[in-house]
Amino acid sequence: MLMEDPWVLMRSSTCQRDRQITPSTIPASPALKDLYFFPQNVEDQHLLMHDQTVIRKGPISLTKNSALGLPCQKDGLIGVVINPNEVFCSVPGRLSLLSSTSKYKVTVAEVQRRLSPPECLNASLLGGVLRRAKSKNGGRSLREKLDKIGLNLPAGRRKAANVTLLTSLVEGEAVHLARDFGYVCETEFPSKAVAEYLTRPHLGRNEMANRKNMLLAAKQICKEFTDLLTQDRTPLGNTRPSPILDPGIQGCLTHFSLITHGFGSAAICAAMTSVQNYLNEALKIADKTYMNTGDQSPAETNKTIDKMDKHRK
Repeated sequence: MLMEDPWVLMRSSTCQRDRQITPSTIPASPALKDLYFFPQNVEDQHLLMHDQTVIRKGPISLTKNSALGLPCQKDGLIGVVINPNEVFCSVPGRLSLLSSTSKYKVTVAEVQRRLSPPECLNASLLGGVLRRAKSKNGGRSLREKLDKIGLNLPAGRRKAANVTLLTSLVEGEAVHLARDFGYVCETEFPSKAVAEYLTRPHLGRNEMANRKNMLLAAKQICKEFTDLLTQDRTPLGNTRPSPILDPGIQGCLTHFSLITHGFGSAAICAAMTSVQNYLNEALKIADKTYMNTGDQSPAETNKTIDKMDKHRK
């Protein structure tokens, strides 16, 4: 499959040292345009984001029926992050080759997501994610810096989720990894060879008719599953898209996205692309075989199978 110029540019431009990369600057292949959602327009770039366990309290006057719709605490204070889209720091990528180091911008909103459930990172883990050098007062220094932007990181805090390799990736690099994985799935996965190999034992006319129905059903199920994942509107990077799914299922998808830093749903969609390509190739073989073996004897059917094997080799 021929690749479009944006992918070529992305792979060559990563050789530029210390290149600033965010999810919005990662080009997408046209064939993967639905791999993940990156809205171009955010309705409100200054949304007030609150989390009582993370965000520092600050005085603010709100009426009971405030349009902001933020829950007031008993003492009349709410947690406020003034500018969630502000860049907190730039982090060098962990997965890049030494000759092509990339840097990813980390926003205040992303830091808040790391401090909030389901991860609830402590100062030590957050410092590792942000690639801060270990020092005697490193934790205190990080807490003071967070306090200046309205985020509260208590000393002695315990993490809430298990640490995985994905925990170490900032969202920009996690999405970049998912995009590259999608590119490889789209261009390198041997869909046709797998389809021919798995279809060979089922080339009888009667069996092939049933198999075709199963392939069509599997294709529909996979499409429904992928369509759901592409509607995930979990906040990512500096975006805060409006949800379009029911709150219940969106909450579950958000949990998964937060745990994987945006890699999870995008990577699954990429893998499902390979599955769909396999199903399409298998259906082509089923149609071709069903037509060719319509009036053939068993011996002639075996000859057809042998021809397909030789063609595949």
